[in-house]
Amino acid sequence: MTGLLGQILDLSQIWLATGIAVFLRVGACFLVLPGLGDQMIPMRIRLGAALAFTVFLTPAMLPELAVSGIMPPVTVFFSEAMAGMIIGMALRFLVHALQVAGTIAAQATSLSQIMGGASPEPLPAMGAILMLGGVTLAVLSGLHIHLVETFMRSYAVLPFGDLPGPRDLAGWGVNQVSASFSLAFSLAAPFLIASLLYNVALGVINKAMPQLMVAFVGAPAITWGGLVLLLVTTPFILPVWLTAFESALASPLGAR
Repeated sequence: MTGLLGQILDLSQIWLATGIAVFLRVGACFLVLPGLGDQMIPMRIRLGAALAFTVFLTPAMLPELAVSGIMPPVTVFFSEAMAGMIIGMALRFLVHALQVAGTIAAQATSLSQIMGGASPEPLPAMGAILMLGGVTLAVLSGLHIHLVETFMRSYAVLPFGDLPGPRDLAGWGVNQVSASFSLAFSLAAPFLIASLLYNVALGVINKAMPQLMVAFVGAPAITWGGLVLLLVTTPFILPVWLTAFESALASPLGAR
């Protein structure tokens, strides 16, 4: 009986240590994760979701991590937290791309004040609409299932207890920021083209009719045109963004 209790105690310690190690990565990711980790979600719900992911992942990761002892080593706390932040930031950069695209589109179509305070982060104009639409689409497409797969695959790319090097992190961060702005510019391209055509037409009209106040005549046109363009292009913008988001989920460290 004593030997059996000792085996049960050793096994429970291994399970507890593995759960703590998994929670370090999952909890750090949920600090910056889009959707489930947004500021508009109450802290208790975010914590409950992180614990639920931990309970689900711990049995699967038990043979992979091979944690011994009641507590993981001190270095594991930093490496696992860094790994979770990397996964979360890879997805957060995609949401940032939607925000930047909305800002570019809003400035190009003179709609920088519509829905400016609809989210915890102050976004001009269409940024809030695109961000909320994109995050909602990601959640509806099975974000929780993809996250489980991402966490399970992440241990092959970011091994347990292995702290990434500063040079690798710096290169990864520069690439992610560059890809984020590139995607944002691509998504906002229809609004930039429309703005260019509008300003060229306005200049031609002003040259032909100097007495006409073309700014007062053209302002309603660009506002109406921006809203119509948002209605027409959003069904095409969000699927393109979702493809990039799913690519980041499949490979947080890889190029999109």
